[in-house]
Amino acid sequence: MLPANFQAGLRVLVRGGGDLGSGVAIRLHRVGVKILISELAQPLFVRRLVSFGEAVYSGSITVEEVTAYLAEKPENAINILNNGGVAVLVDPEAEVIKWFHPQVVVDARLLKQKPEYKMDIAPLVIGLGPGFLAGEDCHAVIETKRGPTLGRVYWQGASDPDTRIPETVGGFIQERVLRAPCDGPITNLAKIGDLVKKNQTVARVGDEKIITQFDGILRGLIADNIVVKFNMKVGDLDPRLDPRLCTWVSDKSLAIGGAVVEAILSRPELRRALSGCN
Repeated sequence: MLPANFQAGLRVLVRGGGDLGSGVAIRLHRVGVKILISELAQPLFVRRLVSFGEAVYSGSITVEEVTAYLAEKPENAINILNNGGVAVLVDPEAEVIKWFHPQVVVDARLLKQKPEYKMDIAPLVIGLGPGFLAGEDCHAVIETKRGPTLGRVYWQGASDPDTRIPETVGGFIQERVLRAPCDGPITNLAKIGDLVKKNQTVARVGDEKIITQFDGILRGLIADNIVVKFNMKVGDLDPRLDPRLCTWVSDKSLAIGGAVVEAILSRPELRRALSGCN
């Protein structure tokens, strides 16, 4: 049951505070939605400067003037939301649903497989990308693949399958993604925002080096000392050499966030909750 001091409004739980989930959270926060993010104890995203889940490591993070704070317990989350912030809870199983009673759940974990829950966990359940089937395990699926279908809302069926091919930037595709050369804890030798040269070692896993394939800016890098698996994505290199790209929410994230807003506002009862008229 919601605490008595919780201010009324539309409540949305976002599962996963990586860059896409954070883009959704920012768009919803800007229109007055109360956002609670559930995260892993050790999040594995690489675009940490635009990921609210980074609050798990740093206590708080501001992305484009919206600040998220780590909540140690539920009552802290309520205070954060009442004071206009985004709350982040370490809660991999989303136990928060039992007391937060969100009207909307957005699954932004990008697991790319069928979720472990049923669509009755909230009045509106939205899945981002492959793995979800609208009408079976969620109410709506948002397309996350770049191209003419990006950001489309599907009320029946699934999104396009995962191609496992990263976006082409400046003529580079696979070279943009930095991957773990073996299993083990990662040691970072560079930081997000650094301008790096081709063949530069930016991190190590054990004695194995992670080396850049071209000159660029390090747009993303997994948190230091995280235990990684062979071939796991651990970094993102961008050839455009623009440091703003490290702190700007991507066009893709904003498009997906706009689609989530569309899906929510298509429900009259959720529009009323957003306006405070229950």
